[in-house]
Amino acid sequence: MIEIGKYQELEIRRFVEFGAYLAVPGEREEVLMPARYLTKEDVDGAKIKVFVYKDSEDRPVATREKPYAIVGQFAYLEVKAVNDTGAFLDWGLQKDLLVPYSEQKVRMRRGGIYLVYIYLDQTSGRVVASAKIDKFLGNVYPEYTPGQAVEALVIEHTEIGYKVIVDNMHRGMIYANEIFRPIELEENIRAYVKRVREDGKIDLTLNDKAEKRTAVLAEKILAYLMEENTVPLSDKMPPEHVEMLFESSKKDFKKAVGLLYKEHKIAMTEDGRIVKV
Repeated sequence: MIEIGKYQELEIRRFVEFGAYLAVPGEREEVLMPARYLTKEDVDGAKIKVFVYKDSEDRPVATREKPYAIVGQFAYLEVKAVNDTGAFLDWGLQKDLLVPYSEQKVRMRRGGIYLVYIYLDQTSGRVVASAKIDKFLGNVYPEYTPGQAVEALVIEHTEIGYKVIVDNMHRGMIYANEIFRPIELEENIRAYVKRVREDGKIDLTLNDKAEKRTAVLAEKILAYLMEENTVPLSDKMPPEHVEMLFESSKKDFKKAVGLLYKEHKIAMTEDGRIVKV
């Protein structure tokens, strides 16, 4: 079955002048992929990963373009246009994503960025979005174990920490004392379950062992840069030099350097040296 609004691996069934028809192996239903998405490697019977949605004429179409989010996901998207039907969001495809007026919490404006949930409208069969996110959260009780890794979308900063959406299904919270690196609104992050509360909300932490190790090593590197040392630092340093200076692997060293760069605590010179900002 060809699924609208999701990625699928489909088989090239036949070529036509304006593209190729794809299908689920063993099934008769076909969907067109326009010629502009075909490559020289595409041949009869080849299996390719595509995204399927409905075009402006309400026909299913396959594309190699990658939307910013798919059915079942939350995302922050920008409004490109507004008309009598609703607001149209840029989601990375040629056809923009509709948010009907009935699915807007406040009247959306062109150029605004809004948090929406993407779903398949059962009446029209089209992919649409809703800014009324509450009805899509907490509908099933979360089944997680302490320490389990999850994906979290940061949606609100409060006095005690950050509210997040966990795995596109649940409400979660990362308290300030569990945060050891900067995080930002609209950011997708990896987090770890501390506990699932009776109300179904999830307390999270960022402090897994690997991230702690990276943070500690980053502090060592920063301290080294603050001193007058004869050995300049570079991300191209041989592994043995990294081991000698920091008792660390080259892989962990590069992670720590990346963290410091992201936090704007270091910079790279033209000759590749790492310097403190």
